[in-house]
Amino acid sequence: MDDFDAQVAKLIPADVHMISGSADSQTSADVFNVSQFQLPDPQGKAGGACTSAILQVLYRNNEQLSEQLTWVGLLRKMREVLNNMGYDQVPQLSSSRMIDVNKPMYIVPPGATGTKRAILIGINYTGQNGELSGCHNDVENISGYLQKVHGFPPDQMLRFLDNGVDHPPTKANLMSAFQRITAYSNPGDTVFLHYSGHGSRVPDEDGDEDDGYDETLVPVDFEQAGQIVDDDILSQLVQPLKSGVNMTCLMDACHSGTVMDLPYRFTADGDVMIRDEGFSLGNAESAVAACCCVVLLLDIMGSL
Repeated sequence: MDDFDAQVAKLIPADVHMISGSADSQTSADVFNVSQFQLPDPQGKAGGACTSAILQVLYRNNEQLSEQLTWVGLLRKMREVLNNMGYDQVPQLSSSRMIDVNKPMYIVPPGATGTKRAILIGINYTGQNGELSGCHNDVENISGYLQKVHGFPPDQMLRFLDNGVDHPPTKANLMSAFQRITAYSNPGDTVFLHYSGHGSRVPDEDGDEDDGYDETLVPVDFEQAGQIVDDDILSQLVQPLKSGVNMTCLMDACHSGTVMDLPYRFTADGDVMIRDEGFSLGNAESAVAACCCVVLLLDIMGSL
């Protein structure tokens, strides 16, 4: 482990892997009818192309049980599925560690015995400009997969949908969920985060983005509360996770390739994982300090 890797491990104690359906410069497709992806018991006709593609690959691999699926195998099979359906999205993997992408991938680490928790976010932006049709279905499909294949208990799955039934996916609610899951999760626990909705970009203000833009998630109340910027996801969700926690994230949104600002990445058309040269240890240290201030403020507020 070189000095950079050692500093990253100190700044980001947990093992975090994020699969995104598109590069920062790409848009993600909303599919009218996911039956073409041959999902078992799909929850509805509409859905996200990325979510549908990864579920098709994972379900088929689970049925065949002929070989362990590697990270590179997962991404390339996802891209093949997407290409066959006419979508040009390039799936990407980013990580808190430099990993061998030719080794088996996992959502629940082998031998893990801790609690399995999930945050599932699906935003259709009902009644707003840019309304989507399949994000709620994506959550139902991912929820079914996590329960059937990996044994995630329903009472440990926190759902945010703009459907008038589940928790509303407001910016405040999502940021609170990020902070709560970091507090609840302990070494040996498994976390899965799924986001299906709009992604966007805003001008970078701290100089840590090569392309000059911060990637964002778009909560249902973005017009009033603003968007969730990648810097905040890094400082409020990624960095506070404890060592020994394993988190896998699936981001089905436009411009989501680096939306968690992780230091290493691999694209489906590459051969090895590379260091993200845009990752700044200095900015990450500043994010840690900001996060500590937020935690301290929460503790003070909680004691009042």
